[in-house]
Amino acid sequence: MRLAAAACVFLTAVSAANGQAPPSPDPLVARAKGRADAPVTVYEMSDFQCPYCRSFALTTMPLLEREYVQTGKVRFVYINLPLTTRHPNAAAAAELAMCAARQGKFWLLHDLLFQRQDAWASRKDPTPYLLTLGDSAGLDHAQLARCVSAKTTAALVREDAARAAAAGAVSTPTFYIEGGLLEGAAPVEVFRAVLDSVYRSKTTNRPR
Repeated sequence: MRLAAAACVFLTAVSAANGQAPPSPDPLVARAKGRADAPVTVYEMSDFQCPYCRSFALTTMPLLEREYVQTGKVRFVYINLPLTTRHPNAAAAAELAMCAARQGKFWLLHDLLFQRQDAWASRKDPTPYLLTLGDSAGLDHAQLARCVSAKTTAALVREDAARAAAAGAVSTPTFYIEGGLLEGAAPVEVFRAVLDSVYRSKTTNRPR
């Protein structure tokens, strides 16, 4: 892991393709956890086919969500960074998740994609199985299938990846945390140390 300076490119407006109807003033709301006014924002640049991203999502993220997100300290935002040269099905999974975001169920699909990664990651054509995950999450099947087949969210996924690359991410998972990059599925203790430090710096002598 390393902590390094990086430009905050994620504050740029995201395509309205990610929004729900009616469109939200916050284009990232469909794939964000936590209060919009949380003192600290973490941008997670991740790949649904990455085993290290899976480890973070299933083991570390639940702890961070309980300790930092639910307490109002931190907001997490998911940014797609499919490493397609290593993970040929990653882009398809990301597009599915962003289609789910249009139905307000990004995080349900996020969790299912990681929980069942072994079942779809090696398939020659993962789409039929991925659509069954949408059924498991209670999405409108016809709407989801249309979104996937038309590649409605493909451009959004590419924009995410370009944004992540501009911030300096070259591997997954990588986390942009208030001016720096934390690389890798670090132990929860590392995240606690970084988040506590940033939270203190953001809230000390903060007007009440």
